[in-house]
Amino acid sequence: MYNHTDFDTAFITARNTQFRAQVERRITGALTEDEFKPLRLMNGLYLQLHAYMLRVAIPYGTLNGAQMHALADISERWDKGYGHFTTRQNIQFNWPKLRDVPDILDALARVGLHAVQTSGNTIRNVTADHFAGAATDEVADPRPVAELIRQWSTDHPEFQFLGRKFKIAVTGSVNDRAVIRAHDIGLRIVERIDQEGYKEQGFEVIIGGGLGRTPILGKVINDFLPRAHLLPYLEATLSVFNLLGRRDNKYKARIKITVMEHGLEYIRSQINQQFDHIRPGFSGIDQALLTEIAQDFALPPLRQATQQPYHTAYDADPLFRSWADTNLTPHRHNDHAIVTISLKAHGATPGDATAAQMRRMGDLAQRYGHNELRISHEQNVILPHVHKSDLPALHAALQKADLATANIGLISDIIACPGMDYCALATARSIPVAQAIAIRFDELKLEHDIGPLKVKISGCINACGHHHLAHIGILGLERAGRETYQITLGGDAGANTAIGARTGPGFGADDILPAIERLITGYLALRQSPQETFLQTCNRLGMAPFKTMLYGAPNQEKAA
Repeated sequence: MYNHTDFDTAFITARNTQFRAQVERRITGALTEDEFKPLRLMNGLYLQLHAYMLRVAIPYGTLNGAQMHALADISERWDKGYGHFTTRQNIQFNWPKLRDVPDILDALARVGLHAVQTSGNTIRNVTADHFAGAATDEVADPRPVAELIRQWSTDHPEFQFLGRKFKIAVTGSVNDRAVIRAHDIGLRIVERIDQEGYKEQGFEVIIGGGLGRTPILGKVINDFLPRAHLLPYLEATLSVFNLLGRRDNKYKARIKITVMEHGLEYIRSQINQQFDHIRPGFSGIDQALLTEIAQDFALPPLRQATQQPYHTAYDADPLFRSWADTNLTPHRHNDHAIVTISLKAHGATPGDATAAQMRRMGDLAQRYGHNELRISHEQNVILPHVHKSDLPALHAALQKADLATANIGLISDIIACPGMDYCALATARSIPVAQAIAIRFDELKLEHDIGPLKVKISGCINACGHHHLAHIGILGLERAGRETYQITLGGDAGANTAIGARTGPGFGADDILPAIERLITGYLALRQSPQETFLQTCNRLGMAPFKTMLYGAPNQEKAA
């Protein structure tokens, strides 16, 4: 993984020193809250419903054990003993005191972490496939590219005051695990055969995706961008957006609206024109830097050993077998596995980890995982390189930390935003709904029988819980002073990305769990075989039978 250089360290130190002075001026009253707001947002500090919230960047979701330990220490010393991992591969601390924030930032800097550009109208944390460098379907590891973009975009003078936030995601795999079509810019590393018969790597560039109040899937604007053209093309794209993008209405100040209003062909022509103008200014230093960065992401030296302990445990221990069947993914080296650690124990807050759990995961990464962890946009933690012989011991250690829940990809593996329990923008609670669903289907002992099912919950129209892309999406809204939950069906964040369709009227807080239970019971009765997933059944039959499950026969809708 990338290690901070002396330049990185000096930059973050200077930035933190500057913010420490700004915080002191706010505390003394020399700065009003309105004056302080743009300064704190540049450093990842929000004012939430009950307290300040600090969002810490985990670039492209990659951490080492020492960094995970530092996050644990911060949560204990300056917060309430836990952190919340987000759908942007960040971590949030929900209860820091303003006076302590500079000390927190200094503690982060000591292990190569920061909170720069985790908020504000700028280029946010660049995200990537959480299985990068280990996946069997990978063309190339996308993390060196994500790191190059991070360095280029950090404090870029032209893009610090965009009309709205800007999100970029990168994948190197055919199967999209970074949801690139739901981003302002999505990049997929692809290969083609050049005129001389050699393989050439480049990028499929997708533009204009995003969720929120106007969910739109991005469109391909360039089906093959040579690697050497990446940064000037990104710069051209951001420049065009910065000039054409709306600033009169913050809800329309995203590039998806710019593309929709001007048309893809016009935007493409403007980007190409700007690219031709600025391309000569890129001397090739960016490609030399990319080559240098890539050396930090070489596959660790994987050991060879017998796999027999894995097979013995799999045959003898049903708990281990259940965990292995759901939480392990094939590795590019078949004597290793990619391990996903669930942060979705039944009844827990999705994405939360206690200080003790963070320390345990850091320890296990150092012992079994080549000192590497990943945070997924699905709010789980990954050990990407674990030898199969170590899996039984790893599982036993996870059990002791309440981290061995065998539910990855199942109904209780729910994505949920913090909702109205924390967020000042939320209009309904998300966490209690997620907890109730997980507990209920654990009581019914049905989730393994149900099979793969993505449930995602947002507590407001901003869609931080990605509900549009869920097989079953839940959107919490306020209606006449009551929490109301709308259901969408048929969304997909995978290779066949799709936005779900709304079923009809929303359900009250007391009615949403019974509604989900009716959907699942109905699905189990309608599927053609246990192998047909909820999404496949939904796509085969359409919305009609599921609407009947929710509302009764047509013309008999009754919901809150």
